[in-house]
Amino acid sequence: MFALVEFRVVNLIWKVFFKNRIAYSYIAPATFGMLLLVFFPIFFGLILSFTDYSLLKFKEPIWALFIGFKNFIDILSDFNIFSYQNFYYTLFITVIWTATNVILHVAIGLFLAIILNMTMVAGRRMYRILLILPWAVPNYITALIWRGMFQREFGAVNGLLNLFGFPSISWFEKPLTAFLTNLTTNVWLGFPFMMVIALGALQSIPAELYEAAEIDGATPWQKFKRITLPLLRPAMTPAIILGVVWTFNMFNIIYLVSGGAPYGATDILITSAYRWAFERYQYGYAAAYSTIIFIILLGYTLLNIRVTRATESAYESR
Repeated sequence: MFALVEFRVVNLIWKVFFKNRIAYSYIAPATFGMLLLVFFPIFFGLILSFTDYSLLKFKEPIWALFIGFKNFIDILSDFNIFSYQNFYYTLFITVIWTATNVILHVAIGLFLAIILNMTMVAGRRMYRILLILPWAVPNYITALIWRGMFQREFGAVNGLLNLFGFPSISWFEKPLTAFLTNLTTNVWLGFPFMMVIALGALQSIPAELYEAAEIDGATPWQKFKRITLPLLRPAMTPAIILGVVWTFNMFNIIYLVSGGAPYGATDILITSAYRWAFERYQYGYAAAYSTIIFIILLGYTLLNIRVTRATESAYESR
């Protein structure tokens, strides 16, 4: 009986495969690429996180280095938050980094989008092209340019300060100033994306709504609050979610601008995981670190999807 059921299941699978063989042949290369470049590294990293794998134990088989949850316990049970290498300190810096960047991206992007959406502004097309250039340039090139601009002796920023009578600043010697160099660079890179999203959403809002509000005597602030913001929300919410994930994992800016200086004070989680792997050569520990980062981002994404659906349902029920 079991053999008959097994035969029918196999036969059904074969028929479905044969019927859709052309479609499967089209997606096979992409599927193979995803398995090789995405799912296998994730799976291997997860296995590695339960081992004591390091450069000194490079030739030993992985299964002989299994230590269970020790790496995760070591990371999460270290409460020396005054150490720059501490997980919770780095998590705090990462949250501050992400929040300040996304807030500034949205605020600057929305402000510029509103200005560029005004019909009385001359040369709007030229301004759009110029303002989108920071986003079009690869971020590692921008990072290297800004690092040079913050250089103490010959940097353009200190040159400008000297021009107005202010002394030069060693930007990478203190945590706050080093953090500001990273923040400035990433804000320069990120606001055009939010500007483009907001501008597209603004142009899709019917002008009749503003005309009706003006007839009713609404002030500019009331029109912005009651019309613009609610209609921007469906477009801006996914952009903000993406912005948080991108900024949370913005490796290039931290690594190329401040380099985590001083002494790892401006590292975020992703650069800290990199240092555990490629500077301290603790591959198992770094894999556990990366797994925790993945869990944090997965939880954030699932929470945002749930909140977004609830918000959309409430908005549609009005």
